[in-house]
Amino acid sequence: MGERKVTVKLEKLNKVYDGQNHVVKDLDLEVYEGEFLTLLGSSGCGKTTTLRMIAGFETPTGGNVYVEGENMENREPYERNVNTVFQSYALFPHMTVFDNVAYGLTIRKVKKQEIRERVLHMLELVQLGGFEKRYPSQLSGGQKQRVAIARALINRPRVLLLDEPLGALDLKLRKQMQLELKRLQRKLNITFIYVTHDQEEALTMSDRIAIMRDGVLEQVGTPLEIYENPATRFVATFIGETNLFEGYISSKKGEEMTVTVEPGMIRACGTGFREREMVAVSVRPERMKFSSVPVEGFTISGEIREQIYAGSVLKTIVVLPNGNEVRIERLSSEELPKSGRVYLYWNKGDEKLLHSLDDVFFDAVENVKMA
Repeated sequence: MGERKVTVKLEKLNKVYDGQNHVVKDLDLEVYEGEFLTLLGSSGCGKTTTLRMIAGFETPTGGNVYVEGENMENREPYERNVNTVFQSYALFPHMTVFDNVAYGLTIRKVKKQEIRERVLHMLELVQLGGFEKRYPSQLSGGQKQRVAIARALINRPRVLLLDEPLGALDLKLRKQMQLELKRLQRKLNITFIYVTHDQEEALTMSDRIAIMRDGVLEQVGTPLEIYENPATRFVATFIGETNLFEGYISSKKGEEMTVTVEPGMIRACGTGFREREMVAVSVRPERMKFSSVPVEGFTISGEIREQIYAGSVLKTIVVLPNGNEVRIERLSSEELPKSGRVYLYWNKGDEKLLHSLDDVFFDAVENVKMA
């Protein structure tokens, strides 16, 4: 398999507002041809600003945006081979669905017969065949969003930018549209760059996810890589649920370590760690195990506080002596104790050992003491 073609490249991209609000910081990212890449993060992390710089609606303070190898520095938004879909739809209320979708082709003075053929074909692709004579006021939220997507795609852009396009839809319709968008993207083989703060949405739709925090790219990877091998504490806690045990490496033998945490001792594996280093151990709820007797290598135990029935999944909450809660998930069909003391453990490799930011402060304090 040959090397994948890069459609969008961001190089040391920065955006500073008012000389002090640094919202995007030295961002490097490559987006491949035909890829569905999601920029994921909480409000204010810089994801929408990044999207707007790709579109040309914002001017970078520093760095470069390349589309198909061409620097976009002096290109106006309408000169870039990208189109944007917004959460607000931005349809023309006085125009029919047909005219809304045809608008870009009309401006470019494409022949009427070609416009008609392309518009009708695009409406079929977004499952709105027969809706061409309706007005936006006669459409549901999901139908309006499909019209907005069709209008963006009719110009055959190399890249489609989507800024939280499903945010205004109810949950059921949102999930339906997620699947439809992914189907459409695969069929057309257009590069999609999608912005959302919804972790489940990102995991469902994306080929790769780029997680942002405070303007910095924390990790880029497939949904599986992001979930199973988070690179940082932030990623581990931001994507899905996790149990985080914080402490220090009390002994180390190769890749196997004993970590001392407040409630006891646990086992973990990893590379690039040193003895006495402060770390965090992340274990997903579905990987947690518990026993009525102690398990070798683990000395943490707690009391079962409650069990929550969530359809096919049973969520068990165990409270540790320090008051921290550990969440465990099992199929609801499994027989599980509903109360009492249990000993917690996990299978080797089901944990993820992470460097702790607290280690920086620990080292700083130790250096002050030695000085």
